[in-house]
Amino acid sequence: MKKSNKEFNKIDSISELHRFLGLPKPEHPLVSVVKCSDIREENGEPITNYLNGFYIISVKKDFTGKMKYGQQYYDFDEGVMSFIAPGQMISNTTTNHKGLSLIFHPDFIRNYPLAHIIKNYGFFSYSVNEALHLSEKEEIMILLLMQNIEQEYHGAIDSLTQNVIVSQIDLFLNYCNRFYNRQFITRSSVSNDLLVKLENMLTEYFDNEKLSETGPPSVQYISEQLHVSSNYLSDMLRSLTGQNTQQHIHSKLIEKAKEVLATTTLSVSEVAYQLGFEYTQSFNKLFKNKTNMSPREFRQSFN
Repeated sequence: MKKSNKEFNKIDSISELHRFLGLPKPEHPLVSVVKCSDIREENGEPITNYLNGFYIISVKKDFTGKMKYGQQYYDFDEGVMSFIAPGQMISNTTTNHKGLSLIFHPDFIRNYPLAHIIKNYGFFSYSVNEALHLSEKEEIMILLLMQNIEQEYHGAIDSLTQNVIVSQIDLFLNYCNRFYNRQFITRSSVSNDLLVKLENMLTEYFDNEKLSETGPPSVQYISEQLHVSSNYLSDMLRSLTGQNTQQHIHSKLIEKAKEVLATTTLSVSEVAYQLGFEYTQSFNKLFKNKTNMSPREFRQSFN
């Protein structure tokens, strides 16, 4: 385990992680399934910051403490799934919970298609408070898949062990993706509240006279204002509207452009400037892409 001068631990191997968490030596050097109740605090002190070098997927039950993700703490009071990618900072204030964690090193999947596919799963960039909530049936299925992976490396490791485990991880992530998409639907009241807040925010933003100076809002700005991660916001919007956050911003922007074109005599260049575009060509291109006509053609359609 390597110490840095930034007061956190950088953990590069599964063996280091097991030692750090007070666990027995791992059976496989690149993949492990850990019982959360087996994790032990170091010298009786709560586990502190560490820079994670692995994919860690956890199902937490009866979690009575807090987890810090970035600069914020989050409470857990029910069984949830969390997804952590390599390079993220983790800090637990307690380990008083049950459940399982699947841990695997990026090298374990490096020569497989999954190494590229896994980058498309936005939930590895979700914040902890955007964790996946499982039904009892879904939880049983997820835990069974984890146990199957554990059983595979419990046995005699042969030339096909890695292929089998990677296939199981691939299946596991596909189920997680399905359950997240389901969550956006079943927790629609939460999603719809977020959508209303987004609409109100964009309306206020585009009605601001300073738009010409600030330019259109970025996805990062919007997600920060709504206190959600950018990936979670885009995935939620896509499930409700078929558009990600950037597309949603552009649609709102074009609606504002239509309003200005139809109700003022400003030139197209002046409209573009008022909406925060540095170059008129960029405005023309976006408008035509969204409406199949140029701003000038749109205005002429009213005559």
